[in-house]
Amino acid sequence: MALTGNWDGRISRRTLLRAGGSATAAYVLLGRSATRACAAPPFAGDPFGLGVASGDPTPDGVVLWTRLAPDPLGGGGMPEEVFGVRFEVAADEDFRKIVRRGAIEALPEEAHTVHAEIGGLEPDTPYWYRFKWGTTESRAGRTRTAPPPGSEAPMRFAFVSCQNYTNGFFGAYADLAEQDVDLVVHLGDYIYEGSGLGPTNPRVRDHWPKAELFTLNDYRTRHAQYRTDMDLQAAHAAHPFLMTWDDHEFKDNYANLDLDPNQPLATVEARRAAAYLAYWEHAPLPRSRKPVGKDMPLFRRLQWGNLATFHVLDTRQYRSDQLDVQCPAAQRDPTSRYCTGVLQSTRGILGAAQRDWLFEGIAAPGAAWNVVANQVGFAPLARRNTRNEIVFSLDSWDGYVADRQLVLDFLAQQSLRNTVVITGDAHQHSVRNVPPDFRSFDGTPVATEFMGTSISSESDTPFNTVFGGDPDNPHRLFDDHHRGYVTVTLDPQLWSAEFRGVESVATRTPVATPLATFVVENGVPGARRAGV
Repeated sequence: MALTGNWDGRISRRTLLRAGGSATAAYVLLGRSATRACAAPPFAGDPFGLGVASGDPTPDGVVLWTRLAPDPLGGGGMPEEVFGVRFEVAADEDFRKIVRRGAIEALPEEAHTVHAEIGGLEPDTPYWYRFKWGTTESRAGRTRTAPPPGSEAPMRFAFVSCQNYTNGFFGAYADLAEQDVDLVVHLGDYIYEGSGLGPTNPRVRDHWPKAELFTLNDYRTRHAQYRTDMDLQAAHAAHPFLMTWDDHEFKDNYANLDLDPNQPLATVEARRAAAYLAYWEHAPLPRSRKPVGKDMPLFRRLQWGNLATFHVLDTRQYRSDQLDVQCPAAQRDPTSRYCTGVLQSTRGILGAAQRDWLFEGIAAPGAAWNVVANQVGFAPLARRNTRNEIVFSLDSWDGYVADRQLVLDFLAQQSLRNTVVITGDAHQHSVRNVPPDFRSFDGTPVATEFMGTSISSESDTPFNTVFGGDPDNPHRLFDDHHRGYVTVTLDPQLWSAEFRGVESVATRTPVATPLATFVVENGVPGARRAGV
């Protein structure tokens, strides 16, 4: 889109020098001396090659993101200097109705990323935005604000997870970019930290660097590589995102500061600090979420009027170390068949502070729906090993049974019958009614879990689709192994989840098709298949 309006009008000379162009002086976010921000691009190439994004919408604002990176896989290609980046926010896609115009610093210590926190917007309203440096303009993005308190207007949102670059193309994002949704919730595994070179790893395209990530530069380069994907860029430019992580943003199956195999604490702390900073740098998150050393405050809430409260969990940073191996039959509880070790009350996946925060939020009055944005499988799931014995995943909530039971008991005691859990991680679509107790899977559900498949992880596995019928898991209603995502249409009375899938990720397939739809009635936990 060609430049419209007057980017460089009505400015002071000082603002012009600081921003490499302009912004109205009334909305300048630059906070350093005018001599630090350079006024002319010292590089060739597109500085906005990683696209644009928005996230964490509120009724009056949103976070806008971009990064100056003309050489994204070569360290970014930027000098170690501060650069001023201009932005515009408009009420129309032609940028004739500018509502905010300003400038913000892109700092070398933050990989020249931009996190512009825009306020003073109208609630429940679409906006368009773009960035400019010198004469170079970014693509335009579209975002929207959340509804005002009290609103129960219907919404449509999507949730996604698990996008391994080496395993395939991100065609599901191309389809998602064309959908009419208000919000996209990303449930983790935005990048994969491994080399992608293992003998059993399906490789469609290569990671860069071609090695496991350890340093800040490693993590920044991998995030930049993912951000070069055209379909991922399209989805970010089309919709605001609400993001959380799982394990691969740092290290596969990590638990707090425990890695397998064990490593020196100082080494793990330094690596986690690098991973967390690179994650924040490349996400449309506010500055209040920026990590301090090895710690990052990521769990948070997003209020969508009085229709829904999204409780965004972090089930990695505070969890107890998971057990290393499945226990022998002699060490299992004879009633539940869980390993006695995972039943210990001292083991937790949330940490006490996050659990108390969750309880306070889901018990608060006002929202028709409580939506728990969660990384790993929440409902229990019995699996059969090669000896036909029942086992449970130690990395999911099944490895932290006591902590999950506290949540289930709280829902039952408070008579909270409007809770739905949305989950990623497992690389499959699934619907699971959540039983009230880990010893009885066919009990009357207290919540419902909708699990979304991966964008690309595990590549093209056999696309088998099953509707119930598992005697070990009578609460599991649906399983499907396409790659894709889930859309949810929500009003105060009904939750309707449509599972969508692409036919292949071995080639770019930018069309997803509906696979099944399940609904939940407010006040009646448990799902049923629509139209059946």
